[in-house]
Amino acid sequence: MKVPRSSLITFALLLSQLSSASGGKILVFPLDGSHWVNMKVLIEELHAKGHEVTVVRAPDSWYISEKSPFYTSVTLPSPNGFEENFETFLSRQLEVRLQGKHTSFWSRIWTRIQMERVVVDQFFQFHKGMSEMVIQMFEDKNLMQTFHDAKYDVVLTDPGIGGGAMLARRLQVPLVFNVRWTIQGEAHFLIAPSPLSYIPFTATELTDKMTFPQRVKNVVSYILGMYTLSCITEPHYKPVVKKYFGPGVDYSTFFLDADIWLMRNDFVFEFPRPTMPNIVYMGGFQCKPPKSLPADLEQFVQSSGDHGVIMMTLGTLVGKLPQDIAEEIAAAFAQLPQKVVWRYMGQRPANLGNNTLMVNWLPQKDLLGHPKTRVFVTHGGTNGVQEAIYHGVPIVGLPLFFDQPDNLSRIRAKGGAVIVDIAVLDRHIFTDALMTALYNSSYRENMQTLSRLHRDQPMKPLDQAVFWIEHVIRHKGARHLQTQSIKMSWFVYKSMDVIATLLIVVLLITFTCISIVRLLWIIIFDVKEVKHELLEK
Repeated sequence: MKVPRSSLITFALLLSQLSSASGGKILVFPLDGSHWVNMKVLIEELHAKGHEVTVVRAPDSWYISEKSPFYTSVTLPSPNGFEENFETFLSRQLEVRLQGKHTSFWSRIWTRIQMERVVVDQFFQFHKGMSEMVIQMFEDKNLMQTFHDAKYDVVLTDPGIGGGAMLARRLQVPLVFNVRWTIQGEAHFLIAPSPLSYIPFTATELTDKMTFPQRVKNVVSYILGMYTLSCITEPHYKPVVKKYFGPGVDYSTFFLDADIWLMRNDFVFEFPRPTMPNIVYMGGFQCKPPKSLPADLEQFVQSSGDHGVIMMTLGTLVGKLPQDIAEEIAAAFAQLPQKVVWRYMGQRPANLGNNTLMVNWLPQKDLLGHPKTRVFVTHGGTNGVQEAIYHGVPIVGLPLFFDQPDNLSRIRAKGGAVIVDIAVLDRHIFTDALMTALYNSSYRENMQTLSRLHRDQPMKPLDQAVFWIEHVIRHKGARHLQTQSIKMSWFVYKSMDVIATLLIVVLLITFTCISIVRLLWIIIFDVKEVKHELLEK
């Protein structure tokens, strides 16, 4: 059978379009820990689309494996100490947090200050180590030559560390952020207009409806927070920028020069706010329909009958709690008719009820999507909160660190979560929170509403994220979406120079008018005086 020439041409054109949309070379500079969990989802999807992915990792990476069917790894020469330092930091912060238990108001304030100091010290050391790793990477001429020779199409990085943005600039390659947090704070506050009158700053746990005292708190928190963040990161990254990119490169805008910001939230979770053309929202991109549970777990879940199941996990970073708190949680669970699946790595509580299954690992997404799951007890990490929204499961929150209190406060504001302060947790408080989430139907109804809103999109969040990465590859960047604001100083951005000039002009005109009036007054007065003297003569 002879194929028409026109069909062959059409097929060739389609093939060329397909190859232009796939087969890109992507260099990934990730952040380890829980951030790697969602970065890995992107990497696996990019690999499935035919892209060649290379991942930069430290030799002692916590989660980032050296061998993978989805990517080729490049191991940097010096260790970062992520796992050891981070576990020490988390245990220390939890210890300080629990010191505020059953104490006075001022003692709790002092505990809060101590917690902030622990966070600042740890992140100061973390970014110090990261900047040293970047210097070693740039000084390794063979490694850098390998990166240059590879001719990557795009660098995909988590801006919670500074290395990825520096590497992209060094290689002169387009840059894409997998982002919510950056080294300079929450991403929106850096790139988008953020009026503090209705946009709550990080860690304030405020909503977009603030009273006057709350707005005062918000502004003060913003000033102190941004100053603290600059003190944590600027001493380490600013000298690196100056050394390798020249003194004329502005550190404050250096990390904002990404083509696309893939934002790990959306306006189902976030309060409505101004945004930018190159921000792409992909909240819940890691969520998928549930798969079947393992046979033994399915049998346990089905044994719950009409009461259903409670699932508890505190994420990848916290596998155990102080024993007295674990005992109180176990006692609360034991009082309930529901079955409980609890991921816990610590010592088995003495009063663990027969209704509670304690496991080292659980299929979180699949169990959240099971029709018998009634409540999700979580620390409030972004991934877990987004998955709870996707499946419409109400939350009982035990916030511990970082953005977790803020994440949970947003769900509480939307009527889907009950929050318990772990510093005052006992079996009675925890039971009351569980009973509220279980038997007040509004919590499930509100989460089901959020789930419907989240799912009602023209394109799946993961598909949208991959599309924009491929868009950057096809067009060698997305500079047409970048605003000039990222290159402006705050003085120019706020039009302070224009305001100052206009004030000067107004003052000059006012001064001139006053001077003219005074001069005319003097002239008129002098004429009257002369006339008066002539009349007297």
